[in-house]
Amino acid sequence: MTNTVPPMRERESPNHGPRRAGAAIDMLVLHYTGMDNAGIALDRLCDPAKQVGAHYAIEEDGTIWRLIPEDRRAWHAGLSFWAGETDINSRSIGIELVNPGHGPDYHSFPEAQMVALEALCRDIVSRHPIPPHRIVGHSDVAPGRKRDPGELFDWRRLAAAGISLWPEKIEPALPSNADFAELMRRFGYADSSVESIIAFQRHFRPANLTGIADDETKARLAALAKQAGLA
Repeated sequence: MTNTVPPMRERESPNHGPRRAGAAIDMLVLHYTGMDNAGIALDRLCDPAKQVGAHYAIEEDGTIWRLIPEDRRAWHAGLSFWAGETDINSRSIGIELVNPGHGPDYHSFPEAQMVALEALCRDIVSRHPIPPHRIVGHSDVAPGRKRDPGELFDWRRLAAAGISLWPEKIEPALPSNADFAELMRRFGYADSSVESIIAFQRHFRPANLTGIADDETKARLAALAKQAGLA
């Protein structure tokens, strides 16, 4: 594997501010744009009236746009929570993937886009102390409010590339309901509500979004917590 990132295109977004004093960059949040095409998405991310921005955007053909310097607090996560933190924007880097999002045209993320994302993620984590379990989707930090990048995003592929986590080895011992709730909070989720469980399943069991802490969901969470050193 290489950390070589394809040449980037530059476009300045005004939608950022200073990071909170003392906040380390230790999270990476992935989004989809939810727009019809890259041109519309980039215009929105660079429109001061919209007040939404991200550090990077990646088109379906793999073109990477650098929109906001990494040392700035991009306005991408909004009202969110992870592992006790509510100002996710101050401690994260945001990447927008061009995709129409949930609806009749929602589709999987093309090969060129995924290859570019992997290279960009490896480059980012080589410069910032971001552990794999803190590479999350917008839906993870804002369950019930956001669904992106969604169940068609290939999180398992990112884990295979050494970038994030995937529960390949399922734990045989299942946590109790109380232990499951505690593990959800320890892993990062705000709680073990139906919305949070769906967000977890959207990320780690995308084929079956029930919102129920069934045995498979519990086993996957236990495996992930163990991988992350949180069990």
